[in-house]
Amino acid sequence: MDEELRSLTERLRIEAEASPAYDRLVATEDLHVLAAALTEPGQPLWARELAAFRLGIAGDGRAFEALVLLLNHREPRRCASAAHALARLGDPRTARAAAALATNELRVAYALHPVRLLVELRAPEAVPALITTLRRRLRPHDPYRAVALACVQGLGALGDVRAGPVLNDALAHPVLAEEAVRALARLPE
Repeated sequence: MDEELRSLTERLRIEAEASPAYDRLVATEDLHVLAAALTEPGQPLWARELAAFRLGIAGDGRAFEALVLLLNHREPRRCASAAHALARLGDPRTARAAAALATNELRVAYALHPVRLLVELRAPEAVPALITTLRRRLRPHDPYRAVALACVQGLGALGDVRAGPVLNDALAHPVLAEEAVRALARLPE
């Protein structure tokens, strides 16, 4: 069993409170049953999350919308699970959705996992979105340092010269400076 799936099922088992529906969703190999859990009225969040995750890692596009909603959830563990499944889904819309979430100033508190997903996908949208997000985080007293740090690390991993100016600006921020030096060293000359 995939480690991320094992972690998810353990967490959701507690939320499900011994529901027979939980056992059914964990055990089924029928993707139509999982897809139905996404659309049936009255389904609890844990059931929708489990179904979306399993569909996503199976490469079933019916999970896309639910996974994007979970990627922007206030609960970090839900975001992490959604990012994992979206990375495996292979849907061409994923990078665009992650970029939109990463750059949405109204939801910046939840941008960490979309940023990390963009880096993992290495899509054309990744570098511009990370540059935009990081530039906004370089304001004085910005409370989202974890997002800024993920952008710096991601831009270093992506190794795109377009990141040079914003990484140089990040050098002025003590929390980011060490990672910015590393990221700049990874950029081509």
